[in-house]
Amino acid sequence: MSLVLTGSEVMQVLDMDLALVAVEDAFRAYGEGRVNMPPKSYLTLAHGDFRAMYGEIFLPQAHICGLKWVNVHPANPARGLLTVMAKILLNDPETGMEFADLDGTHVTDFRTGAAGGLAAKYLANPSTSRLGLIGAGAQARTQVAAIVKVRPIEEIVVYDRHLDHARAFAEKIAAAYGVQAWPVATAQEAVTGMDIVVTTTPSTSPVVRREWVSPGTHINAIGADAAGKLELEPAILKAALVFVDDWAQASHSGEINVALAQGDITQAEIYGTLGEIVAGRKPGRQSPEEITVFDSTGLIIQDLALGYAVYLRAQERGLGEEKDFLR
Repeated sequence: MSLVLTGSEVMQVLDMDLALVAVEDAFRAYGEGRVNMPPKSYLTLAHGDFRAMYGEIFLPQAHICGLKWVNVHPANPARGLLTVMAKILLNDPETGMEFADLDGTHVTDFRTGAAGGLAAKYLANPSTSRLGLIGAGAQARTQVAAIVKVRPIEEIVVYDRHLDHARAFAEKIAAAYGVQAWPVATAQEAVTGMDIVVTTTPSTSPVVRREWVSPGTHINAIGADAAGKLELEPAILKAALVFVDDWAQASHSGEINVALAQGDITQAEIYGTLGEIVAGRKPGRQSPEEITVFDSTGLIIQDLALGYAVYLRAQERGLGEEKDFLR
């Protein structure tokens, strides 16, 4: 039997606290070698793409494997649709039997935000209080939700190509988190003097310049998720300690992919993975003045760990519908 969960049922049990715990478990498993995770596969279409992500993970409480099928269609908002939509299947590795079939759209948002929160927890300076955002969409929202839980954020500056979007976003997060938040008219204003900078754009050219980045800044580079995308000037990567979520994915489609292809950086200059830091295999930030960068491409193990946590909570609360797809 498989428990089928709709998006609304997922949201009855999903919150950022759950996501942070589950995603930290996933990165620790990665750092300790308890995962089996091929790189994601892409199906490129005329107006977007699909990604197939699949893998296996040994969690503290379970051994699971599964698949996520997720799209990215940038023009969808003009059609009244979400840019990113996903489905997650969870299976028993011993038998192959499916035990959960759930909407993965919200799981994707929350696990990506949680990864950024963990990067801030392990890599940003402890006294961090100023957060700059470039991009004011769904990913920016969950990045804020996670980061305010791990660092004492007091001020948030928001830049978006559409100033009205930045203004509305700033108003919402100020009300939600009791922080000072305001929009700015340029990307530079969202970077200069910030302790943490988060980029969540689909850009294929740099939106953050090296001269804007202060000593001690931590950057979550979230937007680059396909070959040819980048948000940071390569000189930032040269000057920083760079951490990826997974080398195979990041080198192909993460923030570092263009700089690597152009010869601006080499694999030897990538300091390590976030999983190694979480597992205690490597130290993270080593001085208050270092610039650190987390290159997030999104890993299936994050989806599996959080999807499983959602599944357990939904079971406890009697949510969803049991289906036998073999009959």
